[in-house]
Amino acid sequence: MDADLALRIAAPTLPPSDAAAIAHLLPDVLADNLDVVFVGTAAGRRSLARGIYYAGAGNRFWPMLRQVELIPPRFAARDFAELMSIGIGFTDLSKTGCGMDRDVVVTAADIAVFDAKLRACQPRAIAFTGKKAAGLWLRRRTDRIPYGRQKRRPPDFCDAFVLPSPSAAARRYWKVEPWQELADWLRATAPWRF
Repeated sequence: MDADLALRIAAPTLPPSDAAAIAHLLPDVLADNLDVVFVGTAAGRRSLARGIYYAGAGNRFWPMLRQVELIPPRFAARDFAELMSIGIGFTDLSKTGCGMDRDVVVTAADIAVFDAKLRACQPRAIAFTGKKAAGLWLRRRTDRIPYGRQKRRPPDFCDAFVLPSPSAAARRYWKVEPWQELADWLRATAPWRF
């Protein structure tokens, strides 16, 4: 494990009572055999306040899913839990922290819980919506992780994609191509559900 990565895996950022509140306000949307599970580092404060994944002002997540035709055009972000019916799920690497990626401390326990959840539901793919969560889970520095489908991943695990963060705070890293790569891969490897 890289030295700088080991330093970032530390104590939880919130007391257990606050962590339980986060899990209640923005619960996982997971089921067996989903096509893709979108994974953030932790819930943003705006997402927690609204109870909707990727709800921050200027976040490109929902428009991008429409653009690459992974969700129906009529879909409203507040109905995110209904996306399980077309094979899409949601979670975060950390359910004990919240805020911007740079402020969230992810624990080894967070990673173990995340790994167990995803192994249990066995999606075809996971898509990290930013490099921080991907780097922590893959145990690689973010500058060594390319966007798109990952060649290196834990053994006996689903395909993993790393997407540029849709957050307005990450505009300088924005690219559409990795999002389109994910959409094309999903359609090429199984019939899409809508």
